[in-house]
Amino acid sequence: MRTRTIGNDTVGRVEVGAIGLGLMTFDQTGTQPREQLAATVRAALDAGVTLFDTADAYGPGQDKGAAAQGENERLIASLLDELGVRDRVFLATKGGHTRTDGGGWATDSSPEHLRAAVDASLQRLGVEQIALWQHHRPDPAVPYDEVVGTLKEIADSGKVRMLGLSNADPDQIRAAHSVLGDALAGVQNQFSPAYRGSRPEIDVCTELGLAFLPWSPLGGLGDAKELADKHPAFAEIARARGVSPQQVALAWELAQSPVVIPIPGAKRPQSITDSAAAADLELTAEELSALDGS
Repeated sequence: MRTRTIGNDTVGRVEVGAIGLGLMTFDQTGTQPREQLAATVRAALDAGVTLFDTADAYGPGQDKGAAAQGENERLIASLLDELGVRDRVFLATKGGHTRTDGGGWATDSSPEHLRAAVDASLQRLGVEQIALWQHHRPDPAVPYDEVVGTLKEIADSGKVRMLGLSNADPDQIRAAHSVLGDALAGVQNQFSPAYRGSRPEIDVCTELGLAFLPWSPLGGLGDAKELADKHPAFAEIARARGVSPQQVALAWELAQSPVVIPIPGAKRPQSITDSAAAADLELTAEELSALDGS
């Protein structure tokens, strides 16, 4: 697979597969047996996928509430150990989002919580340093400049190699970059055929040399009717090329900027293998223009 870069000369440049793997839906339940998840990890690596993205707030089920906190990190760490592939994965996680009883989500960007979140993720992931630790979401209760100050402390602690932001707007990205400098390596925002509102953030990341990791990059393609009604060009080009609409969507996103690294979710080997193939799909200028308007 082609690669793209995360990092810089200060923190070190890391080449990762141009398509990553989002782990939010990884869930060791009866519908996702451990063997299936292990096979998905193996298929991802075999296809050249090396960036794996989790978060301390990811965990199974809507009814577990706060008990789900950290379960996804524990699961992926145990799978990587079981398969003996730790050294092949660039593992990213996030903190600052929390789970609440009843299946809800909340935010906590207090300095105490963020510092504790880093320590807890280090323990659950079984690493001495987190490759990429991302602030998960702005917290209405904590001014963003205070959050950035805490991120600077975390960077200076040496517990993380690189820092990232998630769900940040252009002003927040610029403000964080002015304080964090080269410690800031990436931004993870929603971007897909169905949601294109993060185009300004992609532009800022391109300007500043930050990786942009689209989450939910296949939004709008899961339902056949929505695909046909709202995004017909993706379906038409997929038919013409003999590939899936998902591959077309990911190739379109890669074409937005050389800093873009989509992180589609997958729970089956076939899904991540199909997504990974998008890295080799070159779209023409005419196709890209059609997709931009679809």
